[in-house]
Amino acid sequence: MNMRSSRSTVRFANAFVLMGYADALPAGDYDVLVEEERLQGLSFEAWRRTATYLLVQGRGRRTGDTEMRATTERDLEKAQRLDRATSDTDTYSDAALSPLEDLT
Repeated sequence: MNMRSSRSTVRFANAFVLMGYADALPAGDYDVLVEEERLQGLSFEAWRRTATYLLVQGRGRRTGDTEMRATTERDLEKAQRLDRATSDTDTYSDAALSPLEDLT
């Protein structure tokens, strides 16, 4: 059976919790590893996702360690949606206008 892996990076602006894990992860960039298997017997090339992992770098005494946290595409997308929603509400400031802007 043919297998392939791909790696991408996701960015979280805020601390987040991944479904199935109790601890919150800090904001930052995280690598995502996706494993897929080729579907045999079709007249065209097709792949099925078999695993999704979020790679978490160790902190404190575990610096240098990498943990592969099994997740699903759906749970990862949900965490990203929640992060974007939180970020969208925090990007607007109630700060006063500068004097030049105040004249218009």
